[in-house]
Amino acid sequence: MKGPYGLELNDGCKTCKMKGSGFFCELPPLAVKEFDAIKSTATYPKGALLFVEKQDARGVYVLCEGEVKLSISSPEGKTLILRIARTGELLGLIAAMAGLPYEVTAETIHPCQVAFVRREDFLHFLAKYPEASQNAVKQMSSQYRGACEQLHTIGLSASAQGKLARLLLTWSEGVQQTKEGTRIKLPLTHEEIAEFIGTTRETVTRILSDFKVRHLVAIQGSTLMIPNRAALEGYANL
Repeated sequence: MKGPYGLELNDGCKTCKMKGSGFFCELPPLAVKEFDAIKSTATYPKGALLFVEKQDARGVYVLCEGEVKLSISSPEGKTLILRIARTGELLGLIAAMAGLPYEVTAETIHPCQVAFVRREDFLHFLAKYPEASQNAVKQMSSQYRGACEQLHTIGLSASAQGKLARLLLTWSEGVQQTKEGTRIKLPLTHEEIAEFIGTTRETVTRILSDFKVRHLVAIQGSTLMIPNRAALEGYANL
């Protein structure tokens, strides 16, 4: 069903077209029915804030459709993007379970459909269904690994070229190969990519231009092609 912002809306967990891709998609039918009953679903435009860093955690957000960037900021206004959340993920999970403020800011990259579950209802749901509790642990483990990967990119890559190459390779993981190479959609602007790797927009633009000259990438609009992953991997270690 078409909804606001051109989204193909999901009517509920039971009939969700993404069934099987999220951590709460493979629960017993009774659990799925109850989860549908305790959540409220809304659509958001690009650039909407789901929650902000240091805000009291009211509950968790299930990303039914779209992408959301998760970031942290300094008192001086400097922003670092930690990762991109995709369809099927739970946002605000750690804060809600621990009863602590949200540790990141969640902002939609594109129009999104998001389901919200109040913290009290969510904790009761986890206690009632062990399978859901196990899936929550898997989700938190995945988020921990993502945080470690981001620290590796920011802290252990000596050069901006290495950081950007590593980021592009991470985004291309699991993407189906074509005869021309690996094709990915860039989810962020040059400014946002700079916030992802801790540099400036001008530096990102310059490095991408250099990668193009060296035939490490080809760019058309928001589509980026990596013709030779091995060659780009060489830059990821700089």
